[in-house]
Amino acid sequence: MTISMSAADWLSLFVHYLSLSLLTVGGAISTAPDMHRFLVEQQAWLTDPQFNASIAIAQAAPGPNVLFIALLGWNVGLNAGGLPTALLGMAITMIGILIPSSVLTYMAARWGHENRELRGVRAFKQGMTPIVIALLVATGWILATGSDYAGRDWPLWLIAIVSTLIVWRTQVHLLWLLGAGAALGWMGWV
Repeated sequence: MTISMSAADWLSLFVHYLSLSLLTVGGAISTAPDMHRFLVEQQAWLTDPQFNASIAIAQAAPGPNVLFIALLGWNVGLNAGGLPTALLGMAITMIGILIPSSVLTYMAARWGHENRELRGVRAFKQGMTPIVIALLVATGWILATGSDYAGRDWPLWLIAIVSTLIVWRTQVHLLWLLGAGAALGWMGWV
């Protein structure tokens, strides 16, 4: 895929990631649905497979989860012209996503620590929980349905639902469920 990007397009990419940075309450992955909307659906700078592969590769690699942002920027840059633009895309997306949220987090953490006994601070912390959960569910939905495999693999959905219930209602450690899923996949049952 080859695209043409002007200076205004690069600025638009940077500003979009600046604004997304302030929504990364549950981590950068919680903003993946809007990144998909912007990069794939609205601008057509990436394809669905490129978007999904960027997230999958970055999540499988060791290191911080925010690496998928760099890979998305890298792929936009590669589509726009090669290695120099790939480095530019990576830098633009990473700087855009990191700077505002880092500054806001630092300032809010200092203020929240100083005022941790205030009722409003406690209520804010409790109110953010459902928002973060909803953003993570939306991310999972985009990744699961983006490659048209949602309906075909009902056993995977069943395993995901059962695993969720087990983690929620029992004391079984998540790593045991991950190991069981890996064994089922290795044996070819799912």
